[in-house]
Amino acid sequence: MTLQFGRPMVAIPGPSIVPDRVLNAMHRPMANIYDGELVEMTNRLKQELPAIARTTADVFLTISNGHGAWEMAITNTLSRGDKVLVLESGHFAPAWGALATTAGVDVEILPGSLDRPVDPAAVEARLREDVDHELRAVLVVQVDTGTTVRNDIAAIRSAIDAADHPALFMVDCIASLGCVRYEMDAWGVDVTVAATQKGLMVPPGMAFVWANGKALAAYETSDLHTGYWDWGPRLDKEAPHYYQYAGTPPVSHIYGMIEALDMLAEEGLENVWRRHDVLARSVHAAVDAWSTPDGLSLNVGDPDARAATVTTVLTGSIDGERLRAICESRMGLTLGIPFGAFDGRAFRIGHMGHLNPPMLLGTLGSIEAGLQAMDAPLAGSGVAAAAGVIAEELRT
Repeated sequence: MTLQFGRPMVAIPGPSIVPDRVLNAMHRPMANIYDGELVEMTNRLKQELPAIARTTADVFLTISNGHGAWEMAITNTLSRGDKVLVLESGHFAPAWGALATTAGVDVEILPGSLDRPVDPAAVEARLREDVDHELRAVLVVQVDTGTTVRNDIAAIRSAIDAADHPALFMVDCIASLGCVRYEMDAWGVDVTVAATQKGLMVPPGMAFVWANGKALAAYETSDLHTGYWDWGPRLDKEAPHYYQYAGTPPVSHIYGMIEALDMLAEEGLENVWRRHDVLARSVHAAVDAWSTPDGLSLNVGDPDARAATVTTVLTGSIDGERLRAICESRMGLTLGIPFGAFDGRAFRIGHMGHLNPPMLLGTLGSIEAGLQAMDAPLAGSGVAAAAGVIAEELRT
C-alpha cells in the first residue's frame, strides 16, 4: 500500500518548490522579443536583481544553469594561464575550479574540510606567500550543497585584505541567494554568481553574474571571451534587447522571475532571511533530537557554520537509501541524495525558497514516520523539537 497520492513534496536542495504564482506567470503565449513588455521586463530585472545581492554592481543575465554563470564569470575576467585559488569546503568550489581549468586557467585548491567552513587564517597565509601576486582570483561558495557547510564570506574578504592581495574575490551564491544574508558590496565581493532554481523560486534555466567595477576592469584585459558568454554586447546600451541573452530571450523565465522578485519584495528580504533561519534551526533541532551514537547525526557540528538552505544528515547504521525510497514511493516525499564523499552514508533535506512551517513539519514528520517504520534507532521526536523552535519564534 502507498500513501503518496496527493500533492508531492520535493525537499531536495534544488530545484526547489516553484510557487503557483510563478508557475501561473510563466504559463503564457510567447511574446514579442524585440519590443514592448518583454524589453521593459528585462530592464526591470537588471534594475531589481542587484538589490537581492545587496549591490550596485551590474548584473548579467544568461540562459543557463549555475555552471553557465561559473563559466561566464571565468571567461570575462581571466586570461589563459592565469592562476586562481579555489577554497575547498566540499564539492562545488573545486567543481568551479575544474571548469576554469577547461578554459585554460591554472587552478590551485586550498584544501579544506567536509564538515567545517574555510579557514580565513589559511587563506591569509596562502595569499601572503604569493608575494608576486600570481593568483588573479579567489573562488569560494557561500553554501556547499553537498556538505551543507556555510562559509563566512566577510571573514574571507578580511583575510584577503589583511594579506594586501589584489586578487578578484568571486563568490558562488547559487545555494544561498534569496535565502540567507549576503552583502556583495559591504563584504567586498567583486563577482557573484547565482541561478533561478533554488532560493529565487523559478525553474532551472536562467543564471546571473554580478560584476563590480574591479571585475569590469578585468574584463578589458581578459583574453578568454567567447561569443555566448561575452559581457561586451550586454554592456552595449544601444544593442538590441536579445543581445542581453546572446540570442532569443527565455520568455517564460523572465515572467516567472519578475513574479518571484515581487514575492520577495512583498515579504521583505530580511524577513526572508529570518524565515530561512527559523526553518533551518527547526531541521537542525529535529536531527539532534533523532540522533543516537549509531544512528542519525548532523554533518556540520558548529551551528554557526550550518547552511540555512540544506542539511546533510549522516545515517550511521541506518539504511539511508531505504529511507529515501520509503519516503518517496510510499509517502510522496523526495529527499536529496548524498553527494560525493557521502555516498551511501547520508541524505539531504532541502529547506530553501517557497517553504513554510506546515510544509517543513510535514517533511520532518514523514521522515520520522519512515524511520519508525524501519525500526531505526531514534533518541526522541524530531518533529516535537522542530515545533518547539517554531513555537519560540511565534512567541516573539
